Amino acid sequence: MLLAGCAPSSDMPQATTSTLLTEQGLTGMTTTQIIDHLDQMSVNDRPTDLFASVRPEALILADDEQEVSLAMPADVSYVSIAPFLQQTHDCFFHSLTTCRGELSSQPIEVRILDHATGDVLIDEATTTFDNGFVGYWLPRGVEGAIEVTHDGRTGTTAFSTMDDAPTCITTLQLV
Repeated sequence: MLLAGCAPSSDMPQATTSTLLTEQGLTGMTTTQIIDHLDQMSVNDRPTDLFASVRPEALILADDEQEVSLAMPADVSYVSIAPFLQQTHDCFFHSLTTCRGELSSQPIEVRILDHATGDVLIDEATTTFDNGFVGYWLPRGVEGAIEVTHDGRTGTTAFSTMDDAPTCITTLQLV
């Protein structure tokens, strides 16, 4: 079963950053460290009482009582990619605790290109996280293409790190 939980309720009261971070064991981590930590966690170890949404401008962390917004770095954006064969889900803002992709812990090859410069931003063999995603910190203000290969199948999709761009790419079907 694929889960989509890509937008938190916006009517939760603001909490002091330290309270929610302390309760979730995230104290002392930067925004990038929290994102990397939560996205790479085993699905079985993920907190069920935490919603974590990656937005271009902020990481939104929330539970039933609190919501905290942590600023994203000014020079990079997080793009999370879930290549798929048969099943996917609609998503715009990646949820670090609920989004799931089809290819859990699978070897893939990733190539990410900047259309404006022709630069290759990423060219690597890697393994998807337990949640079926792989995430990259990419320069802000870039538009380009993501190509993923797995088990002889390849897919390509467009991406952007502009201010209004999605942080969750679930449209990359491998054929």
